[in-house]
Amino acid sequence: MNVLYEDNHIIIVNKTAGEIVQGDKTGDKSLCDKMKAYLKEKYAKPGNVFVGLPHRLDRPVSGIVVLAKTSKALERLNNMFRDGNVKKIYWAITKERPQQSEGELSSWILRNEKMNKSFCYAKEVKGSKQALLYYRHIAASQNYNLIEIELKTGRHHQIRCQLSSVGCPIKGDLKYGAKRSNPDGSISLHARYIEFIHPVSKELIRVTAPLPNDRLWQSFEE
Repeated sequence: MNVLYEDNHIIIVNKTAGEIVQGDKTGDKSLCDKMKAYLKEKYAKPGNVFVGLPHRLDRPVSGIVVLAKTSKALERLNNMFRDGNVKKIYWAITKERPQQSEGELSSWILRNEKMNKSFCYAKEVKGSKQALLYYRHIAASQNYNLIEIELKTGRHHQIRCQLSSVGCPIKGDLKYGAKRSNPDGSISLHARYIEFIHPVSKELIRVTAPLPNDRLWQSFEE
């Protein structure tokens, strides 16, 4: 368990790509299940262990996941994520470079649950939700570009969908237009940094997640 921060109320971990956050029909052991086992063993807790999940991270994505260890923390974190009171920074590797080196992407996103895919529209369509992010091109290698994204809304597959809509699908993301998959089935999107006021202590929490142990990711960190 790659724990980045822990206190009595919250625990923040660096999720690996391919790890599922919550249990689903696959039956694979989830991050929440692993966290309950970790806390039960670490603190020799009898009975059931409480772990709450105030936000999600797609299975093929790596990086920061915040979990609540108390119901009080979960309720407050749920409100903070919903109201946009959490600063979330992602790093994405793309083949193509955005036309503008930095800017704002604003669209309307419609989720298709059957396809497990979202679609971007320039104007509001029935059932869509507004999506907003800021991006900045921060590095380039011979073949790839590194883009930093600050997420302002939390829509389904938002970063994947919006980057694809401007011709910059994330490396490995076949669902949103990448030419080929990554060998491990991941997509090159990493929840890099999070900042928020602690829901109980009111301290400022800032956490950065180390990059995946992958040659391309590591080359950008250098």
